[in-house]
Amino acid sequence: MFGLKKSTTEIDKEQLELIQNAQKRIKQKKRLYFHFVLFLIGSIFFIILNLFLGFGENFKVLDTDWFVFAILAWLFLLLYHTFNVFVTHKFMGKKWEERQLEKLVSKQKNRIVKLKQSVSETKSKSNFEPKTPNNITIIAAVAENNVIGKDNKLIWHLSDDLKRFKLLTNGHHIIMGRKTFESFPKPLPNRIHIVITRQNNYKVPNGVIVVNTLKDALNIVKDDKQPFIIGGGEIYKQALSIADTIELTRVHKTFSGDTFFPEIDKSIWKETSNIFNEKNSMNDYDFSFITYAKK
Repeated sequence: MFGLKKSTTEIDKEQLELIQNAQKRIKQKKRLYFHFVLFLIGSIFFIILNLFLGFGENFKVLDTDWFVFAILAWLFLLLYHTFNVFVTHKFMGKKWEERQLEKLVSKQKNRIVKLKQSVSETKSKSNFEPKTPNNITIIAAVAENNVIGKDNKLIWHLSDDLKRFKLLTNGHHIIMGRKTFESFPKPLPNRIHIVITRQNNYKVPNGVIVVNTLKDALNIVKDDKQPFIIGGGEIYKQALSIADTIELTRVHKTFSGDTFFPEIDKSIWKETSNIFNEKNSMNDYDFSFITYAKK
């Protein structure tokens, strides 16, 4: 369900974006210069056409030669062009975008601080029972023999499965074990990551929350209408008894691996949806999207 780590390029994403922005600004200024030169030549042409060649000399608007209005209209377009290149870029350009991003990041950090405080308060109350979220959902991609990975890597590539994972989990909390988190090149956007690990002082990027147990993770996501549990094998096994829904991508092939999804007890889980998909240029194997609900 997740891709492999990508090798870094010589120019990182931020540097490339700065270069592209600079190239765009150069093109804008070139077009403005061309517009200005054309305006000067065109204005002189209009004047010569009317005053010296007599073209439209009897045509006036409000007792004013027609070419005066033509030049004023063209001047307005030139000023508008200048405004777009210099003024708009200044107030809503790269720096403006960075300020807006800083505000959003600041809000997110404040939210994370509050969530961490909630975790600390939960740990201090030994008899506290967490409020169960509305719909705890397990999401996984699983081979026919229940293999989900090998050497902390995904064995297959299914583009449609990645798109479905993004669509379902977007905007929600995603709960995972440490190894699953370490399989990501970087945290996934627009999701709050909760990592379960026994390691003390486990280092994570800003915005990622670390807990020691699945119970602690559930305390944090109690206000999320649909938090997702995304792996790995041991976390899936613990979560199966408390989950309400399973969103399973069944890959119709067997693989050798070292991480497995637990068996789904059909006396407890009812299949509510099953959509078969044939392999194609974007998906290496036949697969099915299957939804289970707890009876």
